[in-house]
Amino acid sequence: MAHLTDIEIARAANKKPIQEIGEKLGIASEHLLPYGHDKAKVSAEFIAAQKDKPNGKLILVTAINPTPAGEGKTTTTVGLGDGLNAIGKKTAVCIREASLGPCFGMKGGAAGGGYAQVIPMEEMNLHFTGDFHAITSAHNLLSAMIDNHIYWGNALEIDSRRVVWRRVLDMNDRALRQVTTSLGGATNGFPREAGFDITVASEVMAILCLANDLQDLEKRLGDIIVAYKRDLTPIYCRDIQADGAMTVLLKDAMQPNLVQTLENNPAFVHGGPFANIAHGCNSVVATKTALKLADYVVTEAGFGADLGAEKFMNIKCRKAGISPDAVVIVATVRAMKMNGGVAKDDLGTEDVEAVNNGCANLGRHIENIKSFGVPAVVAINHFVTDTDAEVAAVKAYVESLGSEAILCKHWAKGSKGTEELAKRIVEIAESGDAQFQTLYPDDMPLFDKIQTIAKQIYRADEVLADKKVRDQLRLWEEAGYGHLPICMAKTQYSFSTDQNLRGAPTGHSVPIREVRLSAGAGFVVVVCGEIMTMPGLPREPAAKVIRLNSEGEVEGLF
Repeated sequence: MAHLTDIEIARAANKKPIQEIGEKLGIASEHLLPYGHDKAKVSAEFIAAQKDKPNGKLILVTAINPTPAGEGKTTTTVGLGDGLNAIGKKTAVCIREASLGPCFGMKGGAAGGGYAQVIPMEEMNLHFTGDFHAITSAHNLLSAMIDNHIYWGNALEIDSRRVVWRRVLDMNDRALRQVTTSLGGATNGFPREAGFDITVASEVMAILCLANDLQDLEKRLGDIIVAYKRDLTPIYCRDIQADGAMTVLLKDAMQPNLVQTLENNPAFVHGGPFANIAHGCNSVVATKTALKLADYVVTEAGFGADLGAEKFMNIKCRKAGISPDAVVIVATVRAMKMNGGVAKDDLGTEDVEAVNNGCANLGRHIENIKSFGVPAVVAINHFVTDTDAEVAAVKAYVESLGSEAILCKHWAKGSKGTEELAKRIVEIAESGDAQFQTLYPDDMPLFDKIQTIAKQIYRADEVLADKKVRDQLRLWEEAGYGHLPICMAKTQYSFSTDQNLRGAPTGHSVPIREVRLSAGAGFVVVVCGEIMTMPGLPREPAAKVIRLNSEGEVEGLF
């Protein structure tokens, strides 16, 4: 059976009606708003009624820095969730929604793989329940209202050169990074420079993922700084009076989506900020709701632990008042070999020395996670080409750091392949060993926070920031934003800002290109190196091979 593709496995799944999945978590069918037969939103009223229940255990799944060899973080998240259910723990999985940009650009599905998947796969990777469209619409409504306000007399005295609210689109389109708007004469408004980011980098996405309810959402939307006057006084979204209408557009998107794994276990799929340019975690509402309904919640944070896990701890946990009981760091033998200098085409050949050489990247992530006071276990996501000697090399390396690595075969075997990991996670979570702490206190100056992340997580020697950046950070501190956490926007492929620097580099510098204040989301975005907040399509986009076949099924998406 292992030769079946992910999509063939997903299509052959024995799906249950979503009402049955809801029942597993005690959600009555009247509190599920169905989108077809296999997905539903959970009502805000039901969520509000759970607030006094105790929380279950929270397990974070993170990974080493991604390589073209593949790591399988979502696959492991799903596999562990199924594994915990299989050993009798009522468990829910919490993952992010997929962005259309990368689906048609680089990578296939974002719903796991093999026999550890969340379904329905095609819908999850395409329009799903329309959340991203709602976020795009709400964001661009604000853009339209800003330009409209300037057009009709500009009573707020907005300096049109200092409009900081860019537009968004859920597509990789490099042509829109820097644009000029309102050309074509007086009736079209005042020409100005503008630009687009991808929807997953929108502050509205971050706000939706960090807000506790609709009231909190509306307040945070109102707090967005959209522009400045000539005297540099900020103009807020609420000054434009867009916050109410934006909340209306986001009313349904705010409700978490419930779907199921291949083994018919509950999965919440909600929100989707990228971890390299945003904060990389699914919504606080979905995670907190799952914690009230399940004994165990397995969630993921995007890309390597230097990005997703760092932001999960320092932004999401700090804001939501939650903390993980254990962390799983996903690694593969293949990725270790790539980090050890082996070319992608040669990964099928045994090379224990390359495995050992590549383990430094994994070791750095283990050390970093432990610095947050949370116990870490390594999950070796098994590939059929892995040899016993290579697996043994990873295990020995991890043990030498005082941690442990467990071989997981969920891709091929589903929950049977994660039983050992699930049992160990239960032991750790119920031991109460986690002593969670953030990396820096709220009252540390903003630039010091950036330096703390760069030096302690990336092991950089210095942060390079010109006077303009430092002055900007100081102005925000004077304006009362000094307590905010930092959201680093940098390449996912390396601890450094150079994507070609693999392994565990030291002695590098972190250059800051610009800083952006997300006052509504409640963090400062620090754009490092060459990172783009609007990606481009690759030379051969995945979209070229995506089509409907004669059966009306989607082909080429995965």
